[in-house]
Amino acid sequence: MFGLKSCKRTVDSSVLLLKLVYKIPWLCTPLRTLVDIWPQVMSELSRTSVLMKQRDRVEETLKVMKQAGTASLHVISDFDMTLTRFAHNGKRVPTSHNILANRLLVDEECGKKMRELLNTYYPIEIDASRTVEEKLPFMVEWWTKVHNLLVEQKIRKELLAAAVRESTKSVTSMLRDGYKAFFDQLARGDVPLLIFSGGVGDVLEEVIRQHGVFHPNVHVIANYMDFDHAGVLRAFKGDLIHTFNKRESALSHVARFPELQARRSVLLLGDSLGDLNMAAGVPEPRRLLTVGFLNDQVDARRESYVNAFDIVVLAQDDSMDVPNAVLRFVMSSGRDS
Repeated sequence: MFGLKSCKRTVDSSVLLLKLVYKIPWLCTPLRTLVDIWPQVMSELSRTSVLMKQRDRVEETLKVMKQAGTASLHVISDFDMTLTRFAHNGKRVPTSHNILANRLLVDEECGKKMRELLNTYYPIEIDASRTVEEKLPFMVEWWTKVHNLLVEQKIRKELLAAAVRESTKSVTSMLRDGYKAFFDQLARGDVPLLIFSGGVGDVLEEVIRQHGVFHPNVHVIANYMDFDHAGVLRAFKGDLIHTFNKRESALSHVARFPELQARRSVLLLGDSLGDLNMAAGVPEPRRLLTVGFLNDQVDARRESYVNAFDIVVLAQDDSMDVPNAVLRFVMSSGRDS
């Protein structure tokens, strides 16, 4: 009997506290925000499609990032199979390179060769038994061969937009569910979004633009085409970026964004272990939370992903729900209210 009374007093006290929080908003806004948002983010992280090796560490990092506020935040993300879906209705969603295999841009023979290269090198890219060092020469070989094939096709810049529309028309959205909330929330908070990709920057930008979310805070670092004065592809600009050399790309490109110097909270999104290197260029990130999307060969790669990323989202979840929940929590900081 005593235990029941004690339990009732505890519940009554909790209810009273909640009432006080809402009756004195000018005094308790940070606490009220925590009461509102914390259960939501924890609900997303409790899904069966979400894995965490150290849940306590994730929760502590979230609270510290929230305390630092929106002004201290920036987001770094991969593109293909991170911001985009891996599959839709049982069919692989095209990557930025796959979009370029469209018949509007290349002939049938070129498209066939690109598919053969994918079938040869993609299994190597995701092979859990090989080290990154072993994979590196194969990735350089793959990207170089694809880029050479594309240059030989003399692709016309004016046809890129039509090719993107044509290649993605069978997919409701090439981007993951919840993409608009993700991009728009970052734009409203003026939070920089850096997209590092081994894909083709011209195509990435067109995909984001056609989805209506290419906001001024979005910066793409990828392999860009070099067109001649007539708009015909003649080469690719700069150094090659592929899955496993994003550390070098990050180190060389992040210096272009001086506004990041004061933004020491980082949310990093990727679908490859190599994507963890995208934060290499960030000057002493004090608050880093990593989210990995494990899209393929889940059983073989589960352990390595759980050991490497703070949060792992499994293949059956093709949404941005987890990143969106994190952003809602962090960006609702009392400091910014």
